[in-house]
Amino acid sequence: MQSKHQPPVHGQPMHPTAHAHPASAQVPHHHHPHPVSAAHPPQRPAAQPPPLPDPASIHGTLEKAPYVHPIFASLLPQIQRAVAEEGYVTPTPIQVQSIPHLLAGRDLLGCAQTGTGKTAAFVLPILQYLTQNRKAFSRNRPRVLVLAPTRELAAQIGDSIRAYGRHLHITHTVIFGGVGQRPQEVALAHGLDFVVATPGRLLDLMQQGFAILDAVEVFVLDEADRMLDMGFIRDIRKIIAKLPPKRQSLLFSATLQPEVISLARTLVHDPVHVTITPEQPTVEKIAQKVLFVDRGHKETLLVDLLKAHDMNRVIVFTQMKHAANKVCEKLNKSGITAAAIHGNKSQSARTAALAGFKTGRVRVLVATDIAARGIDVDGITHVINYHMPVEPETYVHRIGRTARAGAEGDAISFCSPDERDYLRDIERLIHQEIPVDTQHAYHSEAARHATGAAARPPPKGQRGGGGGGRGRQQQGGGRPHGGGGGHKPGGSSFRGSRSFGKRH
Repeated sequence: MQSKHQPPVHGQPMHPTAHAHPASAQVPHHHHPHPVSAAHPPQRPAAQPPPLPDPASIHGTLEKAPYVHPIFASLLPQIQRAVAEEGYVTPTPIQVQSIPHLLAGRDLLGCAQTGTGKTAAFVLPILQYLTQNRKAFSRNRPRVLVLAPTRELAAQIGDSIRAYGRHLHITHTVIFGGVGQRPQEVALAHGLDFVVATPGRLLDLMQQGFAILDAVEVFVLDEADRMLDMGFIRDIRKIIAKLPPKRQSLLFSATLQPEVISLARTLVHDPVHVTITPEQPTVEKIAQKVLFVDRGHKETLLVDLLKAHDMNRVIVFTQMKHAANKVCEKLNKSGITAAAIHGNKSQSARTAALAGFKTGRVRVLVATDIAARGIDVDGITHVINYHMPVEPETYVHRIGRTARAGAEGDAISFCSPDERDYLRDIERLIHQEIPVDTQHAYHSEAARHATGAAARPPPKGQRGGGGGGRGRQQQGGGRPHGGGGGHKPGGSSFRGSRSFGKRH
């Protein structure tokens, strides 16, 4: 979203008018024959002080007050200041539609993909509520609970709370598995405003008596569809059962499938409905192409591409965790720095991989879809679909990792014969055919023209290499320890406008 606000133009400083020096300073000094009494100094014309600048000006140049969008103007000055310091001037559609209702205390059911500014849409009003309704801390009893499906997403929400609440006295902690729980116990014991948690670790702490939810005033369930995909539904219901009936509840989901609607009925009361057209992605900022290739040639094709082209910061998506490890190993052996991130990796390994990717020490991040849900990195030049996604909406999420904050980006998809139907589903979703690149050494006409049984993956147990079957995948199944893999992928807009619509 383009901002109409232009920074004020500062004029040149206006110097005060020069004033004549007193006459006595301009004529020769005459010797007085008699000393002048100190009580009666010689009378000289008083010098006039320079005119004062207008109080509403700087260096005498009038300036207009900075423009503040009405949505942001409804927030406390401290929050406005933090938002401005992050460089944002224009809210995204979900912020425009959500913030006024949340400030009024309404429950909300939001359908929006990640990358649409959803995190700020609920963090900003909650920060305002906590500041305007201060209460004494209560041991182990947070006032706000945000549930996220993955560690990386929970960490990103925690970063947003820190950034937008930097001028407020708000305390928060992030709770997830894969790390020692002792620091989390200590943080809860001190009393907190905000807790952001993955379901698995939160339930562990609840069962041990370190987390008590009877004082929660605002509850947010983020990425509800991904929660269900990851097998968290039973854990979520256990957590909801411990919440007080009187509270403000928010549920966000990229899709409103029947399971999500069923869950929402048990959570929100008379909610405001906000939908940010996820079914109509815009892709003009992303250069897309598909390379048809036999499955056995994908690794070599990937290495050749990365060596032949200027791809500085690349995410490679695989269907399965073991495939991510295999691809990562192949790249490193070929002299291309790569790191894998998925649900089976320890939290320290995932943090190190993401840090290396952000700093540029790691050129390629190989990720599964769940693990990538939480990666918010600027400057991603290319997304490569090593495996085609099972669900067409996931394609939108994946390639939305590039072309963020108004930048351009490239998305390259490797399509083997047994993935051909996946590509057809994607093209139906985005209402266009993805251009085909045949100018590579491993082009497969068999993949390009596959139909029927040849265009679908083989039955489970015969796939070898992680093609993925139809239907929703549950990577790891059951309850992943403390949350699976990642952050927020793309957005309803392919331009991926980070937390807000437009930076300065």
